[in-house]
Amino acid sequence: MKINRLFAALLISTGLSFAAEISKIEPSAAAALIAEGKAVLVDVREPAEWAETGVVAAATLLAKSDFDGAQTNWKPFLEKNKERQIILYCRSGNRSGIVAKALAEKGFKVANAGGFKAWAAAGQPVRKIGSQP
Repeated sequence: MKINRLFAALLISTGLSFAAEISKIEPSAAAALIAEGKAVLVDVREPAEWAETGVVAAATLLAKSDFDGAQTNWKPFLEKNKERQIILYCRSGNRSGIVAKALAEKGFKVANAGGFKAWAAAGQPVRKIGSQP
């Protein structure tokens, strides 16, 4: 009986650790999913960062601070895109990973695309923040 409980506890703890794993995705693979309409891209950096460096052309701009707060912009976005994969990026991949984990726990299909510099280095189109529609 003890072995069965130990085995069950091991399965549960292993399952929980797998549930928290967020897949990483390269910019080119993410861009293909976005172009096919299967995924949406979100830049979780803050407005000052968007203005300083520009953003990936296909990105929706939703700051992590709004995610952590009232989710004024996040809630309608998530409702609209609940059936698509949500691919997130930030400066280094840390903040996007935090948001991705929280969204995965809520049942969203997510991936972490890392940092903005990787997108630019991969030749993916970027835009200045002033050109946002």
